[in-house]
Amino acid sequence: MLDRSEDSGSIVNRVILTIGTGIVEGRLKPGDDLNSVELAKHFKTSRTPIREALLGLERDGLVEITARRRPRVASLDLTEVQEIYRVRDNLYGLVSELVVERATDDDLADLRALQDRLEAAVDSDDVDDYLWTNVEFRNAEAQIAANRQLTRILDSLGVRTLQLRHLSLSLPKRLDSSVHDHAQLLRAYEERNAELAVAVTRALVRRGLAAIEAHGWTGGASEQESAAAQ
Repeated sequence: MLDRSEDSGSIVNRVILTIGTGIVEGRLKPGDDLNSVELAKHFKTSRTPIREALLGLERDGLVEITARRRPRVASLDLTEVQEIYRVRDNLYGLVSELVVERATDDDLADLRALQDRLEAAVDSDDVDDYLWTNVEFRNAEAQIAANRQLTRILDSLGVRTLQLRHLSLSLPKRLDSSVHDHAQLLRAYEERNAELAVAVTRALVRRGLAAIEAHGWTGGASEQESAAAQ
């Protein structure tokens, strides 16, 4: 999974991190070309680590590489988005069940600290900080759940939806709605209420999808820009 804490000493990881973050945060749009010659010049390296990085991003679903054309930022059509979100809806419900079952007091304190950071990001209206803190929150939940297969599946799906989650959180009132839902989820964990935790976490995922659907995502750059402007 795209991880902003990756070892910056590796040129491949730095390229993955820079390009991946650019895609997620909307600076690189679906369909944009990724010219390996220009990227090699930018990163002051040969084309070999650039190709390796692009292949890694392709495995994560962020880049498309096809014969006889330049790599480009991957597109997801709305049907694919809906399918991914519906799978995530059910998987995160399982994560929440396991968190209620397995979380220690220290685990819950860690989630509380992340919730405080989410609230601070909302106060400063910082969508980027909110998104990446949200990713940390979800990763912490998965770690508490302690199911390696579940984590692996979520990671493979999660990277493909990061750009969509960023878009969704950029829309009016979405930060306020999301942080409120996270506060409810944390209370359910603290009260060891599995039924409520599952309901809240699934609602979180569904509201994200509903926001994307309402703003007309079709996977293309012009549509993304149009949605963000609404």
